[in-house]
Amino acid sequence: MISPSLPRNEDQRLQVLYDLLLLDTPPEERFDRIVEFASTEFDVPICLISLVDRDRQWFKAKVGLDACETSRDISFCAHAILESNDLLIVMDAHADQRFHDNPLVTGAPHIRFYAGVPLVMDDGLAIGTLCLIDTVPRTLDDVDQAILRSLRDLLALELRSAKHDATMKGET
Repeated sequence: MISPSLPRNEDQRLQVLYDLLLLDTPPEERFDRIVEFASTEFDVPICLISLVDRDRQWFKAKVGLDACETSRDISFCAHAILESNDLLIVMDAHADQRFHDNPLVTGAPHIRFYAGVPLVMDDGLAIGTLCLIDTVPRTLDDVDQAILRSLRDLLALELRSAKHDATMKGET
């Protein structure tokens, strides 16, 4: 397993994440609907909105997973945020040097396929991902990739709205 490196702008990235005031908050329908749609659209058992914190990834919305968070050092999403605006696709985690012996691959939830697109805020900093997970190897064609990016863009609008909401709460 290869643990993800830290982005060079990690302190600024974390500040943007913390300014959203989303970590450890209750579920919200606006985010839950996105993961529910994506899970159905892509026919995957697990879909997450993952926010990558200092030592963990925390799931703002989830389908198909009971856990609320995992350690950042085993996180696929911590690798994905290093991809800037690009999509990280792991067609078969058993065949990928970064993940083949990852405990999320060798044990529950038995990840074989992962596709994660970074959630990049206006300042260009990725705070997390929208990701798809399956227990069998697979890939995404160009159309599927475009749909996933479009869902990411929709989610980015919701995150900007959350940032606006957090700013307004701070002013009162």
